[in-house]
Formats: sequence, C-alpha cells, structure tokens
Amino acid sequence: MEYQVNKKKMANGTEVLVLGETYEKGKPEAKDLGRWQQKLSTREEKLKYLKTAERYWYSSDWYGSEKRTHPA
Repeated sequence: MEYQVNKKKMANGTEVLVLGETYEKGKPEAKDLGRWQQKLSTREEKLKYLKTAERYWYSSDWYGSEKRTHPA
C-alpha cells in the first residue's frame, strides 16, 4: 500500500509533508459484529461477561486510568 503525502503550510509559512489517508475504504464484513451472545457458548460465560460489564460501570474499586471522578 502506498501512502499519500500532502504538502501543507504551517502558520509561520513553512511547508511540511503531512501523511494522508492510511486506511482502506470499505465496510467491515463480519456478520456477527457486536453480537456477544452468540460468541459465548455457555450460560456461565454469559453471566461472567455481564458481571464484568456491571463491575466496570457500577463498582467503586477502580485501577489506574479507569478511575471515575463521579461514581455512577
């Protein structure tokens, strides 16, 4: 894949090279995109997934960058 490079002028008038679009155009072809229930096979896996999601949004124990300033 060849990258597109454009010349742009900065505020001070200096010309610089700016990298253009680097993605391939199109839409994702995954049919099950966003369908988490079909990806988990057992009831226990689904419950574990939901409990983890609830802990993420409603729990008061947070680590590092996940810490919320205002609890839900």
